[in-house]
Amino acid sequence: MKPRKQQDPGGEDMFRARLEHIINPRHELVLLAEAIDWQLFDEAFGPLFADVGVPALPTRLMVGLQILKYMHGLSDPEVTAQWVENPYFQHFCGAVYFQHKAPFDRSSLTRWRQRIGDEKLSTLVQESLASAQRTGALRTKDVRRVTVDTTVQPKNITFPTDAKLLYASIVRLNRLARRHGVKLRQSYLRIGKLALIKSQRYALSPAVGN
Repeated sequence: MKPRKQQDPGGEDMFRARLEHIINPRHELVLLAEAIDWQLFDEAFGPLFADVGVPALPTRLMVGLQILKYMHGLSDPEVTAQWVENPYFQHFCGAVYFQHKAPFDRSSLTRWRQRIGDEKLSTLVQESLASAQRTGALRTKDVRRVTVDTTVQPKNITFPTDAKLLYASIVRLNRLARRHGVKLRQSYLRIGKLALIKSQRYALSPAVGN
């Protein structure tokens, strides 16, 4: 399904408001939309769609949604909801008239990303950065050093409140006490081990009431 190109139908529609009449032409999204080479995406993604069947959604619409999604840190449902409410989102994605209903659903974004693939999506990132440089919003020195937040990456460590780690702390504290001649009224080694076994059983058993 070949993606459609969004074109200005021309003329006026007395029942709909043209976006250019209700938006600020100096808004950041308006300026960014003017700086992006949308034709580049048509050429890059067009061959991935077949010539038969119902035409796919316009390339600018889908690319614009992806840029807005990651620019504002939105989920697919959130960017879909905001597109309906925000005239700047609609203009950025190539709409001419303000629309009260989205011509796509949130599943369309997922299917489009799957069709494009990670390799082709790099074109989107490259053009976004190039557009930011053309408008002066991004300087070369700004990207010479990249800071990566790894707090959400899986690591080979135990969570501080894990029962296994708590029991290991009891064992080590008892070991240190013996090494330095500190007499403990109770070691809690036996009680701690039983508590660890019970916590593991509770974690594996189905929740009560389900």
